[in-house]
Amino acid sequence: MAGSELTNVKSPRVKAARRLAKRAFREQDRKFLAEGPQAVREALKLEGVTLELFATAEAELRHPELITDATLKGIPLHRASGEVMAELSQTVTPQGLLAVCRLVHVPLDDALSGDPRLVAVLAHVRDPGNAGTVMRAADAAGADSVIFTDASVDPYNGKCVRASAGSLFHLPVAIGTPVAAAVRQLRERGLRVLAADGAGKHTLDDVDLSGPTAWIFGNEAWGLPEEVLAEADDVVRVPIYGQAESLNLATAAAVCLYSSARAQRVP
Repeated sequence: MAGSELTNVKSPRVKAARRLAKRAFREQDRKFLAEGPQAVREALKLEGVTLELFATAEAELRHPELITDATLKGIPLHRASGEVMAELSQTVTPQGLLAVCRLVHVPLDDALSGDPRLVAVLAHVRDPGNAGTVMRAADAAGADSVIFTDASVDPYNGKCVRASAGSLFHLPVAIGTPVAAAVRQLRERGLRVLAADGAGKHTLDDVDLSGPTAWIFGNEAWGLPEEVLAEADDVVRVPIYGQAESLNLATAAAVCLYSSARAQRVP
C-alpha cells in the first residue's frame, strides 16, 4: 500500500518524475510517463516495464484492481495529493493515476522479426496526437509493428502515449531509423512498401493489398517529401467520394491499414 501522502511538488521523487515530460530527460533516464487508467493497466501487463506508480486517494478507490496488481508485483506505490498529481499530469483534468515506465521500443530487426505482413511507418509525423492514434489504429488492424523514423515525433511524448490508448504496450515499436534504411529492411523481409499520399496516382480501389504490406504515413500538413515518395514501390491515395477536401492523417492511416487487414483475411 502507499505510505504517507506526497504533498510537496518540489520533493525529489516528484521532480524526478516531472522531468520526464521533456524528451531529453526521457532519453537520459530511459523512462517515460504513462498517464491514466488505460495506459497504466496495459503497462502493468508487461513484466518489468512499470517502475513506480503515483495515485491519488480517489483514484485508488476508483481503480482498486490496478492498485492491487501493482502491489502484488512489488511496484512502489506513492499516494499523491491533487496538487502533486496536477504537477505531474500533462492533461487539464488529471485522472489520478500515473506510472513511471521503462522505455519499451525495440531494435528494428526485432520489430520486423518473424514474417510481418502489415507494418505502419511514420515518416516526418510531428503531431503526437496523430502519431498515437496511428499506433492505436495499427494495433486494432492487427499490424505486426510500427516504425517511427528519425524525423518523427517521440512516441513517448505524453500526448502520443495517451492517444495510443495503451497500444504502445501492445506491439513492437522501433524508433529513430532513417526512412531509406527502414524501407530496405522491409523489402528484405518481403513486404511491399506503399506510401499513403493525396497525390498518389492510384487509389486503394486500384491496388492489390493481399500480400505483406508496409504503409508509410507522412506529415498531415505537407505530406511526404519527394525523396520518401521515391523510396516507395507505389504511391496510393484514399479515394474521396464526397466533398471533403481530404482526410486527416490518423483517419487516412486507419482506412489504409484496415484495407490491408481485410484484403489479407479474405479467402
